[in-house]
Amino acid sequence: MATVVFCHAHPDDEVITTGGTMARLSAEGHRVVLVTATGGELGEVPEGGLPDGSSLAELRAGELARSCAELGVTQQVNLGYKDSGMAGEPTNEAPGCFWQADVHEAALRLSQILRAESADAVTTYDEHGNYGHPDHIQMHRVALAAAELAGTERVFMGTMNRDRARATFEQNAASHDVISEDRASILETIGVEEARITTAVDVSDYVEVKRRAIKAHASQTSDTSFFLSMPEEMFAQSFGTEWYVRVGASPGGAWETSLLDEGKRLDERKRLDERKSLFGRER
Repeated sequence: MATVVFCHAHPDDEVITTGGTMARLSAEGHRVVLVTATGGELGEVPEGGLPDGSSLAELRAGELARSCAELGVTQQVNLGYKDSGMAGEPTNEAPGCFWQADVHEAALRLSQILRAESADAVTTYDEHGNYGHPDHIQMHRVALAAAELAGTERVFMGTMNRDRARATFEQNAASHDVISEDRASILETIGVEEARITTAVDVSDYVEVKRRAIKAHASQTSDTSFFLSMPEEMFAQSFGTEWYVRVGASPGGAWETSLLDEGKRLDERKRLDERKSLFGRER
C-alpha cells in the first residue's frame, strides 16, 4: 500500500483534475490524503443557497466531506488559511489569506504532514495554478518546497492537457451547445500544452464517481453548471484521463500511467490510436 498526498487550495478543487486518480488509487488499496489550504469561504453561492445561521466555510466543509467519501479519501487536512479570492480582488491583500502566507512557513507545515504520512508521492498544481488563481499558484510553490523539505521524490503537477481539451471541445461544438466565446478563449490558457505532459492516468472507470463528487459541491456547482450539464459522452471524453507533469522528469516519449513507480508506460502506438478514437483524426 502506498500513500499519495493531494494538495489543493479550496474545497471542490480536488475533483476536476485529480478526482479520478484519487478514486482509482483508493479502489486499488492505496492511502489517499487530501490537504486543502483554505475553507473556500469566498466562493460564490446562488441567492438562497446558504442556510440561515450557517457560514459558507461550514457549508463547504460538509460538501468536501461528502466529496471525500465519494473519492475514497482516507484523511483530509485543512491548513487553516483564509481564501484569497480571485486574482486582482482586494481580498488578495488580506492578512491571513493564503496568497499572503510565508511560503517557507506554509511549506514547513505541509512537510510535517508529508513526513507523518510517509508520502510516496505528492500532487499540486502547475506553475500558473492551472488557470491563474492566486491560491492555486501559492499551493504550487508551497507543495514543491514542502516536498523538498520532506524528501518526497515523486512530485506531480496536476494539470489539463490544453491541446486535448481544445480538440475535444472543437469536435463537440457542432453537435452540442457547450462552447461560448468566453469558454473557447479559456481553452487557450488553461493547463499546459501536450508536449509537457509526462503522466496520463486512465480514470475512465471512475468518471461517474467524479460526477458524483462534483455534485457533492452543490453550493459551487449546480446541475446547470458547465461540468454537470455537459453530455455524458463528452464528460467521459474530457475527464476520463487525468494529466500530470512530474517534476524533474523529461517530457516526450512514452507517458507514465501512474503516480506510483510501477514502471508502466503508454507507448506511442497506443497514444496515436487513442487520439484517433477520441478525435476521429490524427493530429
